[in-house]
Amino acid sequence: MSGGLTTHVLDISRGLPASGMRIQLWSLQEGSEPVLIKIVETNADGRLEAPLLAACDLAVGEYQLVFEAGDYFASREPGREQNETFLDQIPVRFQVHEAGSPIHVPLLVAPGGYSTYRGS
Repeated sequence: MSGGLTTHVLDISRGLPASGMRIQLWSLQEGSEPVLIKIVETNADGRLEAPLLAACDLAVGEYQLVFEAGDYFASREPGREQNETFLDQIPVRFQVHEAGSPIHVPLLVAPGGYSTYRGS
């Protein structure tokens, strides 16, 4: 995938892509209430079938991705309840300074921690 807003998720506790993780995309534009743009789910490669936003739809402003890690780990660990997880929802807020610029936000996640960065 090239252009627009993309992401992928790696489950570093298992050494595998995080397939089946739900991700929410929110617009947090100044002076407005947060707006849920979409909810997606990662595929077998821990990626999405299409960009979260195409380059032509990626406007200047603030956005937030919410990775639903608690549900993901509860579904992968038999006998573990969702309320036993340390991380539930992982919010990642970021700024878009140039409309249409490619932005890739990867997430490396384990039951007890995570890391993210601006990828290319």
